[in-house]
Amino acid sequence: MKLAALFTGGKDSTYAIYLALQQGHEITCLITMQSDNPDSYMFHTPAIELTELQAEAMELPHIIGSTEGEKEKELIDLKEIIMAAKAKFEFAGMITGALFSEYQSSRIKQICADLSLECLSPLWHKKQEEEMQELLDYNFEFILVSIAADGLDKSWLNKVITGNDLEKLKELNKKMGLNIAGEGGEFESLVMDCPLFKKKLVIEEFEIKEENECTARLIVKKARLE
Repeated sequence: MKLAALFTGGKDSTYAIYLALQQGHEITCLITMQSDNPDSYMFHTPAIELTELQAEAMELPHIIGSTEGEKEKELIDLKEIIMAAKAKFEFAGMITGALFSEYQSSRIKQICADLSLECLSPLWHKKQEEEMQELLDYNFEFILVSIAADGLDKSWLNKVITGNDLEKLKELNKKMGLNIAGEGGEFESLVMDCPLFKKKLVIEEFEIKEENECTARLIVKKARLE
């Protein structure tokens, strides 16, 4: 099936694309929403501007929509950009990287139904630990670009996540219930390299904005592909 992918640049949406390709689907374009609201109910916002470089690394067409991030209204903005993409590229369905978020999944499914599109979520209800281990096994290099949970601090930002880090996340899960895959908003990720990329993403300049000891965001000033 020809598909478009909702793409945030993070591990979940990128891995969902990878799995869809493994299942024999074809990706005709990537669709990214850039929200003015850093606390958007629907959309990933940290380092979202780097999706342009990632799309280039995957050699896929990239459609970027914008929204003020107002609750529910942002869904109208998403629907409009999907319609615009559908008019330009041929696809019969959408890929999402949803894991357990009913809020996001149900709304995307409704938009797809309204537009007579299939909605595929290859990661739906995949176990947190299983997803993270598979990412490492399949050579996905990703960093955290925001953290917002007890047990995490700014030292987690801008470092490639390893097996040792996964063990630490498992310990935090046992100790305080932290979601190992960050599905509860504990962290947001950015894929630097993976089997889909023809080139690797490299961050050259950045700063860290720290709200408190366990809440911080990576602000990328300069990045490139190599």
